[in-house]
Amino acid sequence: MGISKRDVEHIFERLRSGVVPERGLTTFAVGIDRQRAELKRVLELAGDDEGVFKFLRGGYGCGKTFTARLAVLEAQAQGFATSFVVVSDNDLHFHRFDDVYRKVVQELSTSSCPRGALGDVIDRWIAKVEDGLISAGADENAPDFDEKVRRRLGEELVSLTGGKAPEDLIRVLRTIFELKQEDEVADAGALLSWLSGSSSVAAAAKKRASIKGDITSKDALDYLHGLLEIVKAAGYRGLVIVIDEVETILRMRRDIRGKSLNGIRQICDAADRYHGLLWVFTGTPEFFDTKRGVAGLQPLHDRIGFQANGNFVSLKQPQLELNPFGKPRLKEVALKLRELYPTEDRSTLEAKVSPAFIEALVDHVARGLAGDVGVIPRQFLRRLVDVFDLVDENRDYDPMTEAGFQPVQLNEDEQRLMDKKPPFDAEPEDAEGYDPTLLEF
Repeated sequence: MGISKRDVEHIFERLRSGVVPERGLTTFAVGIDRQRAELKRVLELAGDDEGVFKFLRGGYGCGKTFTARLAVLEAQAQGFATSFVVVSDNDLHFHRFDDVYRKVVQELSTSSCPRGALGDVIDRWIAKVEDGLISAGADENAPDFDEKVRRRLGEELVSLTGGKAPEDLIRVLRTIFELKQEDEVADAGALLSWLSGSSSVAAAAKKRASIKGDITSKDALDYLHGLLEIVKAAGYRGLVIVIDEVETILRMRRDIRGKSLNGIRQICDAADRYHGLLWVFTGTPEFFDTKRGVAGLQPLHDRIGFQANGNFVSLKQPQLELNPFGKPRLKEVALKLRELYPTEDRSTLEAKVSPAFIEALVDHVARGLAGDVGVIPRQFLRRLVDVFDLVDENRDYDPMTEAGFQPVQLNEDEQRLMDKKPPFDAEPEDAEGYDPTLLEF
């Protein structure tokens, strides 16, 4: 199958916890071929230096996080750097672009560096600048070589950003290079933290770069632009940023909701200026279609509103729809996972976890959820992997007679679905929408 033992173990360990794996997803991706093709199309646009965005739309359990993670893996395989950010009402308010920038940089990833890849990206860029100078005839052993590199770093960044790179960004990058050359690793690391959006960097370290404050919401997107250009100059095709579970905004205070939606509108409006950057947002229909969400902010709804022509929906519109799991799709996923499961007695596993047993388990799940098997496939997959484990560990275990499905450890979304409640508590103002003139920040 072309997948390592380590990745196989990762897949099943994550599924045991009810979490989408971060690797090996292509081995059990089912029923999303057309959506994957569309994501590859917009990824190619980004690779051709376009700035683009896409919204993944689907109800709970439709595989939005899975599809977004798969897009990240395919992007890295094609030479992109990526960042996967989950919206949180605790530490990520989307109208604060410094929050967004900080989370994007914290989760920056490449095929060779799974998280916190900023330092590696900068090192690669500096190495390319050095190689360029040497190729142009500079002597790397000359006393003034480091000074030439330092100057070129700023010149290149100014050129790449069309003169829009913040002065503090240039100062910090030059100082990081100097400190590393002088083997002052601690201060270089502190400035790298500052560049990652940290607000707790010591004043002494900032003084080394002649900077005083922190990256603010006002200038955070300019820093993101600089980071994007550094990523490309380091040899990557571009940057893919996933913002997952954006429907979390609906649970925030009304004023925060409106400003966050307006922040997304500003990102969409500016997307074409960030050449090589693909934004991918995931959200539920409630986020897109209710007045509490996108439909309540007309300027954003005008840009990304979902359109259907009878039973036909274009994949190329801003929202890319994901369909719920049906029984055939869930059975196919189960069979692929059975084939992938690491066991020394595959014949026993396949005999006991037979297609008939898998079908019976799927039917049992559907009965427990009023026939809607697509509501919580996460719970089904946890139970299925538990059955695999029990068969593998216990010779006398017969899943057909022993197994039953009882959802365990439901999260808030799943519990509300099971109780047939809406995904959020309604407020009297929900039908009013948002006044765009009150949302500037």
